[in-house]
Amino acid sequence: MKTDPDFKTSVTPYLCVHDANAALAFYKNAFGAVETLRMGAPDGKLGHAEFRVGAALFMISDEFPEMGVLSPKTLGGSPVMLSLDVPDVDAFAAQATAAGATITREVKDQFYGRRSGQLSDPFGHRWDIGTTIEEVSNEELHRRAAALFG
Repeated sequence: MKTDPDFKTSVTPYLCVHDANAALAFYKNAFGAVETLRMGAPDGKLGHAEFRVGAALFMISDEFPEMGVLSPKTLGGSPVMLSLDVPDVDAFAAQATAAGATITREVKDQFYGRRSGQLSDPFGHRWDIGTTIEEVSNEELHRRAAALFG
């Protein structure tokens, strides 16, 4: 089997939400998302859409229970957290909360070289948001963790 040496494996989160049209509007307002594709369904639901936050690509749809596509609202929450690197986490958090997100962990400098926090969006998805503030070697990371946690 021949492989392309330039191929890079990637993952694209596919979000399911209750009211995807409202969710897309929220992500545009809160995260500065840019919609790149929209395909409606005959019943007015959003069958599939794609958007970017910076270089990160996301896909999104409404719930389709008959196909097993269920949102955090229906499931009672989400066990998944999406980690999003942004240029200015403080400005990003302020914009997201002004648009309706809820901060679940305060933005602050972390021992692992990232200024980060966590938020929940109004559609039940959890986000870890952050900005790298320093490069920390594995050795230094372990030293700091040991000092912090014993």
